[in-house]
Amino acid sequence: MPSSPEDTTESTESTDPLDSLVLHTTDNGVSWITLNRPEAMNAVTWDQRERVIALLAEASADPAVRAVVLTATGRGFCAGADLRGAPATGAPSTGDRVPGDVARTIRLGAQRLIAAVLDCEKPLIAAVNGTAAGIGAHLAFACDLVLAAESAKFIEVFVRRGLVPDGGGAYLLPRLIGPQRAKELMFFGDSLPAREAERLGLVNRVVPDEELTATARAWAQRLADGPTRAIALTKQLVNSSLDSDRATAFATEAMAQEINMTTQDANEGVASFVERRTPKYRGL
Repeated sequence: MPSSPEDTTESTESTDPLDSLVLHTTDNGVSWITLNRPEAMNAVTWDQRERVIALLAEASADPAVRAVVLTATGRGFCAGADLRGAPATGAPSTGDRVPGDVARTIRLGAQRLIAAVLDCEKPLIAAVNGTAAGIGAHLAFACDLVLAAESAKFIEVFVRRGLVPDGGGAYLLPRLIGPQRAKELMFFGDSLPAREAERLGLVNRVVPDEELTATARAWAQRLADGPTRAIALTKQLVNSSLDSDRATAFATEAMAQEINMTTQDANEGVASFVERRTPKYRGL
């Protein structure tokens, strides 16, 4: 396993009681969120999910955070949802299931987690250190960029349990690799090695296991040094384009340009071009 991102200098660490389950540190403008239940292959619990959602919301609101890395400890990135004592309403279970409970659980649970990734205003890198199964795979695929260790693998495990994919899987995969490939992965539930995931377009880059953290840090630092608002608006444009007609997409693009041209970074970018120097972006 690569060295953990929390072993860095010039970082600030959270004091939240969930630190032992979700490690968090901010280093040079990069928020590192690390799932830390290696004994359970980082199967995500209810409280871990809520903590990750909160950290992503904090990253969006904090001007000091300019990029986010989501990773994990041990051999697993995330083996899916921890189904032991699964809640009926997005909170600890208090009684028998009634009609509507399952849909409510999905809306308040897995879907909220994936939406938090998609809606985060800062660019997210998934540094996938091992197995990403079920909601764990979708958590990675929802990120803006995906780095994977050579030992990593992705599994649409739902069909193996007689379940329908959740956590936005049937929304994400067809948009990433097309409907036929998405159906193949979801119908069979076969393990997809990192190199094959890269070939299909689910992963941006595969690196040796020992280089995963360093590569994620280098990519995240490039993002953190960039024009943060322009990147956020670009993320919104790309994500919304898949659900828009051309007229709507063009109108949204024009509005994004209008908004971005009010930022200090846009003015700095233009000035640096005219003055033939390297821009110094501040994320403002």
